[in-house]
Formats: sequence, C-alpha cells, structure tokens
Amino acid sequence: MNQYRQDKMKIMLIVGARPNFMKAAPLLERMKRYTDYLEPILVHTGQHYDQKLSGLFFDDLKLPKPDLYLGIGSGSHAVQTARIMVEFEKVMLENPPHLVAVLGDVNSTVACALVAAKCRVPVAHVEAGLRSFDMGMPEEVNRVLTDRISDYLFVSESSGFQNLTKEGVDAEKIFFVGNVMIDSLLSHLQIAQSQSIVHDLGLERKHYALLTLHRPDNVDDRKTLTRLLEALAGVSQQIPVIFPCHPRTRLNIDKFGLSSYFGDGRFRLIEPAGYLDFLKLESDAAMVLTDSGGVQEETTILSVPCLTLRKNTERPVTVTEGTNMLIGPYPENIAAAVESILAGNIKTGHVPKYWDGRASERIVDVLLKVREKTMTTYPVKQGTSKTNAGEYSPDRARIAGRD
Repeated sequence: MNQYRQDKMKIMLIVGARPNFMKAAPLLERMKRYTDYLEPILVHTGQHYDQKLSGLFFDDLKLPKPDLYLGIGSGSHAVQTARIMVEFEKVMLENPPHLVAVLGDVNSTVACALVAAKCRVPVAHVEAGLRSFDMGMPEEVNRVLTDRISDYLFVSESSGFQNLTKEGVDAEKIFFVGNVMIDSLLSHLQIAQSQSIVHDLGLERKHYALLTLHRPDNVDDRKTLTRLLEALAGVSQQIPVIFPCHPRTRLNIDKFGLSSYFGDGRFRLIEPAGYLDFLKLESDAAMVLTDSGGVQEETTILSVPCLTLRKNTERPVTVTEGTNMLIGPYPENIAAAVESILAGNIKTGHVPKYWDGRASERIVDVLLKVREKTMTTYPVKQGTSKTNAGEYSPDRARIAGRD
C-alpha cells in the first residue's frame, strides 16, 4: 500500500442493491466534507440495476452518478458473486484504493470484501456483527464471511459488538457507531411527509397496512407463498393491505398463478416504490408486515407496529427496544397479531442507542483517524479529524459496545 500513499485517503464505497443506497448516501455526503483528506469513490456493482430498484433510490437520495459502474445484473448467488469478483478485481488492480468500504449483507458486500482482502487492501464493514444464526440465509453467510476478513467493523447495535467479540474478533477493530440507515431516514423524513402517494392511492392515514415480501424462504416456494398470500388476503378484509411488490416476488406470483388474491381491491399489489414514497407509506401505515431487515429498523424509529414474517431476526434490538414483533410466516400468528393491533394493543418502544442520525459522523471520524495513523507521509494536522459528534470518540464507542 505504501506505493499508493497520497495526501488523500482513497476510499471505494461499494453499493449494489437497494438497501446499500440508504447507507451510502449519508456516508458519501459526510466524507465529501473532508475533501482535503478523503477521496470517496462510489462503485455500483449493478446487482440491482433497473430503474425501480436502483434509479429511483439514487434520485430520491440525491446520490451522485457512480464513479464506477460494473453492470453485473441478475443471476444465481454463485454467478452474481463471481461476476462481481471478476469485475471488481480489474478495478482494484488498475487503480487500487487505500480502503474498501462495504455495506450490509448483499452479494456485492462479500464479493468486494473478498477481492479487497486478496489484494491486501483494508476492508471496512458498515453494519457489521448482525446475526440471525441461520446459515440457511444467504445474507447470513455474507455477513459472517465479510466480518471475518474486515479490518474495521462498524456496528449498529450492541448485539453486533457482542456477536463479534464472542467470535473472537479483536475489540480494537470494532466500533459501535449506530445505524447509518437511520441517518438517511431522519434527514429525508420531512420531505417524505410531503409526498402524495397515500392520497394518490386513495388511502387514509393509519387506516391501512403496508406489506413487503421478498425473502427466498417466503416467496420461492409455491406452497409457502400461497399460504402467506391467503393469510394476508384475510387481513385485507379487516384493513386494506398495500403491497409494493419486489420484481422477484411479482415473478413468482405470476409463475405460480396467484394473481387472483389481488382481485377485490383491498389487497392491492403496486409497483415498487421509491425511497421517499415508501417512507411516506411506512410512516402513515397502521402497521407494517415485512420480511425485510431494514424495514424492522425504520418502523422502530417511526413508532409504527411491525410484524416480521420470519422465524428469526438479525436485528434483535428492534424487538427488545423497538416496535417489532417476530411472528414468523404462520397464518394463525399473522391473524392474531393484526387483530390485537386493530384492537388497540400497540407495542411501544424507544430509540436504540446511537440511532440519532449521526452514525455517518462517527464512521468518518474513525476513517480520518485511520488515515492519520496509516498515511504517515502526509499526517493530518492536530484536530482536523474532529467532528460535531459531541463527546463521541472511537475509543468511547468501543467501550459503549460492551454496555
């Protein structure tokens, strides 16, 4: 790495799928405040590549056009991961950065982390340490492998710190910084509230349920998907259900001949929503039913009841402190939970530690200190790595992670 030392620390920030975009936006914005010291390079692998899954979110989050676009496209987990590795290795060999920052748990995350590690470039993992303890989930495999080869692990909740230390990760590599996706939510909530989608759909605030469904366990098996849609159609007889449908799920609904569940207008399947429209739908809903990890976090901040249609969650703080209830993909549980909420039994929660809209500040503060320590040719002047994060420091973050 000495060969490439410059005044600026070159950081490749990897995005590939929709959940990455909300995490990248505040990080990129924060890094660009330190242009004398950091040079962020946005790399889009193209894992999510269409306008509905990618373009709308770039527009809503005001993300700049990627500096590098790999154009990977769809494919099986193995094919997609392999293509990303091949193309990203070309980028790394041609113009290696000082650090690669990966986000979340998608295929782009593990693929780019592996390439960086093999090229002996340090890896920073944002949203490290989350565990469902279900290795049948592709995302869990991605999380575990990425954490194992990362040099800097930024955790969003205390369970992340605990999981990593139990796995033998050196505590000096772990930084409890909070949830960077919440940075995006809080900074865009006001403008999202002005969106017209709820009115345009003829809905009334707090008088509809919002549904997301895309996990392979829930949508790739005809029997399982049929059972879930039947249960959700039952829910729609009590409260309208709005379903912005992931293309993968829509394909299976058509393939399995299940479109008839959406015939009466109360169970409404709509096109995928952009970030601002979805945030509006989410914040105005009476409840959200989901198998998404990020939605569990967003509903906790929005104080909206969340019913998670999975057997496990890698985000336990949303259950222990937030508004999330883990009910599984079971029709009887779905019916009972919805009935309870409609009867006024609303689970209340509170904001988890460091979910305050300042996670990106804390992460960049650490990166500036990394630069100061590793790029000794051009040391940072005393005090330039300070941010407006109050009493926060990376050392205090590590201590906080043990709380």
